Amino acid sequence: MAFFKEFKQFALKGNVMDMAVGVIIGGAFGKIVSSFVNDILMPPIGALIGNTDFSQLRLDISKLRDATSHAVQAVGDVVAAGDAVIAPPAVEPIYWNYGAFIQQCVDFTILAFCVFLMVKLMNRLARKKEAAPAPAPAPVPTKEELLLTEIRDLLKEQQKR
Repeated sequence: MAFFKEFKQFALKGNVMDMAVGVIIGGAFGKIVSSFVNDILMPPIGALIGNTDFSQLRLDISKLRDATSHAVQAVGDVVAAGDAVIAPPAVEPIYWNYGAFIQQCVDFTILAFCVFLMVKLMNRLARKKEAAPAPAPAPVPTKEELLLTEIRDLLKEQQKR
C-alpha cells in the first residue's frame, strides 16, 4: 500500500504535471513548426532548386539490387549448368529519400531555434526577477507604537485572568 501512496505523491507533484503539459504543448508546437516548414519555408526553397515538392527528392537505387541479383543469378547458372533460365520476380523500386531527410533536418533546426528563443526569454525574465530591488524592510516602529503594543499585550494578559 505504501508503494501506491508513494507513486501517487510522485505522479501528482507539480513537476510531473508541468512536464505533462509541456509534452502536450510541445506536440502541438511541433505540428505548427512542421506546417511552417512544409507550407511556408520549403515551397520557396523548392522553387529555387526547381522542384515543387522538396520531400520528393530521391535517388533510385534499384540498379544496385538488380546488378547484384544478376551476378548471383549468373553464378547460380554456372554452378547449376542447367538449361532452364528462371526469370527474376518483379520487384518494387528502391528509393533513397534524401529530400525527406533534409526536410526533417530543417524541421529540427527551426524547432531547436524556437526552443532556444523561449529558454532565452525565460532566462531573461528570471534575471529581471532576481535583479529587481528587494522590497523595503518594514519601518521601525516609533516609541509611541512600541508603548501602545506593550499596553495592548498587558490588557490581553489581564483579560485572560
